[in-house]
Amino acid sequence: MPSPQQARAQASAITSGKTVPRAEAAPTSQLRALFDGPHLSPGQRRIAQYLIEHITEAAFLSITDLAERVGVSQPSVTRFAGAVGFSGYPALREKLQSIALGTLAGGGTAEEDKSNELQAAVDAEITNLENLRRDFADPDQVIDIGRQLSQSTPLTVLGLRISASLAEYFAYAARRVHPDVRLVNRGGSVAYDALLQSREAGGTWVLAFSMPRHAQETLSAVRVARKAGLRVALVTDLALGPVADEADVTFATGTGSRLVFDSYAAPGVMAAALLQAMTDAGPERTQARLEEYEQISEQHQFFLRD
Repeated sequence: MPSPQQARAQASAITSGKTVPRAEAAPTSQLRALFDGPHLSPGQRRIAQYLIEHITEAAFLSITDLAERVGVSQPSVTRFAGAVGFSGYPALREKLQSIALGTLAGGGTAEEDKSNELQAAVDAEITNLENLRRDFADPDQVIDIGRQLSQSTPLTVLGLRISASLAEYFAYAARRVHPDVRLVNRGGSVAYDALLQSREAGGTWVLAFSMPRHAQETLSAVRVARKAGLRVALVTDLALGPVADEADVTFATGTGSRLVFDSYAAPGVMAAALLQAMTDAGPERTQARLEEYEQISEQHQFFLRD
């Protein structure tokens, strides 16, 4: 909301027939908007972070100097420019210089916002969670897939490379309520063997996680699963794409991309929601298995006493 002074200035400009220029976004916000869209590699995110934190200086560096400052190769800088939508580094530098000159004219620097970079990452994840909350307004698909995952014996959980952490979390928890959960966190022929054996043993579903950067091995494994007769539920960040195209059901949730490596608040909640749906699908089995596990954990002292 504008201040009283701003409101009076706007009203005066309107009555005098003048157009009031829109306030330009802060330089750091402009850079974040510029770099947020594409999926950047960790190395490319290092370049983006350096530019955000040192815009007034970095915008005037040669490609050689920028590469040296960041600690990457010159071709890496060129690829970064292409990844964020420019024909090359000269075109990107021209855009950076216009932002930097606006910074100098306004008397501010990107360093003023540097301390908020972590807060910006949290804000982005809050947005992802708010979007997921809206998706959960109609929980029928999550409930239905949770029921089908619960009925698949064995149930295979697939997560390769960086997606392995989400798959391991899901498989660890699912074993508390499901009699046969098989984790596949290695690609290639090892994954193929596990998927084929799961189908031969009577399994009907695979829950796959595919986070950026999306692994070629994941796409290959999903194709093998489908060819073997397994159905695939996919948790990923994109509703469209090669892996999503191969899945029977896709749950698309945003990932945090503000930092060098992604964060997974929303995909983690999605995984927990599917686990909840599995437990609700078979309440008697769930209760029996949880009670049995509590007895075993108490007997063997798995956990510290609170």
